[in-house]
Amino acid sequence: QVQLVESGGGLVQAGGSLTLSCVASGRTSSKYAMGWFRQAPGTEREFVAALNWNGRSAAYADSVKGRFTISRDNAKNTVYLQMNSLEPEDTAVYTCAATLSIGVALEYDYWGQGTQVTVSS
Repeated sequence: QVQLVESGGGLVQAGGSLTLSCVASGRTSSKYAMGWFRQAPGTEREFVAALNWNGRSAAYADSVKGRFTISRDNAKNTVYLQMNSLEPEDTAVYTCAATLSIGVALEYDYWGQGTQVTVSS
C-alpha cells in the first residue's frame, strides 16, 4: 500500500505560478510511476502529467505542455508539479497518483485526496 498526500494548492492570479507537492509513504521502496490528474466541477477527471520511476521520462496533456513540469525526488518520496502561466481554465482539484511501474503509466492504483487550485482572472 502507498499513501499519497498533496499540498501546495491555493488561489493565484492568472499568469501566476504554483508548485504542488505529493509525498508518498508506505511501501515506497518499490519502483513507482507517478502522475497528476485534475477535476473541475461538473467535469470528468483528466490526465495532466506523468513521470516514470526515475524521473527521466515524462508525458503531458496538450493543454499544459510548455507550462507545467512534473519532477520527482525519490530520496524524499515526493513528486512535484510546477505550474506556470496559470489560466482560469486550470482551476480544479489536483490529485496525484502512483502505480507499480517502471515506465510512464496510464492507469494508477493509488490516489491522494487532492488539493484545490483556483486561478482568478
